[in-house]
Amino acid sequence: MPRAPQAGMTLIEILIAITVMGLLLMIGLPNMTIWLNNSQIRTAGETLLSGLTLARVEAVRRNQIVRFQMVSDLTSGCTISTSGKSWVVSLDDPTSLCDTAANVSPPRIIQTRSGSEATPRVTIAAQPVGVVYFNGLGRPTSPGGAANLTQIDISNPVGGTCQNKAGTGGPMRCLRILVSTGGEARMCDPAVDSAVFPNDPRLCP
Repeated sequence: MPRAPQAGMTLIEILIAITVMGLLLMIGLPNMTIWLNNSQIRTAGETLLSGLTLARVEAVRRNQIVRFQMVSDLTSGCTISTSGKSWVVSLDDPTSLCDTAANVSPPRIIQTRSGSEATPRVTIAAQPVGVVYFNGLGRPTSPGGAANLTQIDISNPVGGTCQNKAGTGGPMRCLRILVSTGGEARMCDPAVDSAVFPNDPRLCP
């Protein structure tokens, strides 16, 4: 029994489908780009937050001072930097020793993390320094009168300017990490307006 001929797509139907797909891509691409740039901000923030949390937990567990420091890179030429995307948790100053194996003295590194791979466009700005010292109670301490990191701002200038509380500004949802006097580190969104969302957990003080 002969089979019925199978109907295929005509050239006109294929061209229409390609045109529709092209239009959808043109409409969605800008939003996808914004989402990707904002994802880099979020990834950088979560990476830094995990390092701060680890340093505090290790200080309590070991009952001794543990340092969290933002560094320029993880090489033998590393320096502590307020704009470093990578971080080192250690017992000693890791300057020029960031490529040292864990637990080797000095600097007795506990853990390192490179932040440049997943967040190449992100800009980091810590205040007032790029290091914080946690004591055995999990609180920031000041050995020798050293200053402690209290705030980290994370933005993505390549993707645009940050949104603000007025709902204006650029498309980037910039984030901020705050380290309290009790040692707790939390991430917040400076664009969330307390007058509109008074109970929003994303609020920055």
